[in-house]
Amino acid sequence: MKRLLINGIGGQMGRALVKTVRESDHGFEIVVGVDPFCTDDLPFPIFASAADIDVPVDVVIDFSVPKATEEILAFSLERKIPAVICTTALSDGLIAEIDAASKEIPVFRSGNMSLGVNLMRVLLKQARQTLGDAFDIEIIETHHNRKKDAPSGTALMLAEAISEADGTKHAYVFGRSEKDRRRSPGEIGFHSVRGGTIVGQHEVRFIGQDEELSVRHEAYSKQVFANGALKAAQFLLTKQNGLYSMDDLVNELLN
Repeated sequence: MKRLLINGIGGQMGRALVKTVRESDHGFEIVVGVDPFCTDDLPFPIFASAADIDVPVDVVIDFSVPKATEEILAFSLERKIPAVICTTALSDGLIAEIDAASKEIPVFRSGNMSLGVNLMRVLLKQARQTLGDAFDIEIIETHHNRKKDAPSGTALMLAEAISEADGTKHAYVFGRSEKDRRRSPGEIGFHSVRGGTIVGQHEVRFIGQDEELSVRHEAYSKQVFANGALKAAQFLLTKQNGLYSMDDLVNELLN
């Protein structure tokens, strides 16, 4: 059994990971958690800070907030432990730190750990290459009422896939309130909805003259992301130093 550290263990995804490890055979044992606000009664130590950890660890999974991600990245670098980074809304500076860390340890980073969403990225690239710039693109993402960041990291990841497909850095427009102008060619519009307990819905609409193509994904539970994160951790344990993504995992599963 590989020894797993969960950063952000008191959050919704941290709890989903605990449940998934307990109920399935992924080959992991949770030996420590990090979360300054967690009060759960769990059969392993929970530390407020990664700097206080005195437990041997084989791999880290991070579902937290950017500040906590920065701390766990420093911990992973110091102890040469592979890290799966699942936290979203990372600054450009923190992304650069993650890139630099991957030269010294294996790092897996993704804005969404769902295999379905990452297949959606492939479909969006194909759609963009086929439809070209004659179709306007709008992204609608819907999440539960406790989600803080908007648009979601997944929505941004889907937009990046479209940009990769045509080699263009599209202008992003976040909502259209108080924008007294027509839609510009080449932009991608983002619209965020928050309410209830919706786990995650993402729809990308390609809207053309007299026709529309929509590509949509919906997650019904957070176990989807927990399973993906554990698959990423398994994958990372077999890799050399470097930066890896869901594209690498999906390609390995397909081959």
